[in-house]
Amino acid sequence: MVSDELLKSAGRHFGGCENLESVEFGDKLETIERYAFKGCISIKHLKLPSVITIELQAFCNCKALIDIELSERLETIETRAFIGCERLQRIVIPLKRNLFSIDRLLHLDRLRRKYKQFDGCDQLKTVDLVGGAHIKTVASLHMESWRSEMIAEINRINQVLLNATADYKAEAIRQWMESVIDKMDRYKAEHYRYVEEGITLLELALWKAKLGEKEEKAVEERAKQAKVDTASARKDRRITCGADIVIKNVLPFLELK
Repeated sequence: MVSDELLKSAGRHFGGCENLESVEFGDKLETIERYAFKGCISIKHLKLPSVITIELQAFCNCKALIDIELSERLETIETRAFIGCERLQRIVIPLKRNLFSIDRLLHLDRLRRKYKQFDGCDQLKTVDLVGGAHIKTVASLHMESWRSEMIAEINRINQVLLNATADYKAEAIRQWMESVIDKMDRYKAEHYRYVEEGITLLELALWKAKLGEKEEKAVEERAKQAKVDTASARKDRRITCGADIVIKNVLPFLELK
């Protein structure tokens, strides 16, 4: 077992530790340095609960590695971070733009892939998203057709990876993440437009009802020569404060989380 405190002090010196089977990361470690676990051929599972950056070839050639769970805080996976992890089957990652860095040695070569994070990971076929923010967003969308399309788009990556070559895995995941975020942003914008329209229509309806009720009450009051109609008064009070109550307490439930 290797703690995060030990890893911070030891830096990259676990590279080549062939008998290292388990690594325990706490909630303080933010960076896995380059080559830190390169060639640790016995590690099977990784859970990185607080890591923000995974540097160049940090887990290169971890040939027994099967699955990886990354943090919601993760911001960067540098090139070749998991290259040669030939048994890797599943990763759990956050839904973010620019998560993968470009391979600087290849960025001018148009014929070669620019993203090399998972080259050699032939068995990588499953991508899951960490955290529940995307689930809450999809569940809050205004129309069922939008929710269905977003769910299909989120699940699409696991079909894509079935046929993707090993040198295309990272690029496929990157393109998929961009597509999911773009569609989600578009539907969120449409959702907010509907909410704003709903607020406007609600305010107009309540305002109209309030005016109508006031006119009716005025007629009753004149007819009864100042006698108080308690039922009408209660209804008037409900309508008078109705807009504030609905807008403050009901409409927020229509907004995205």
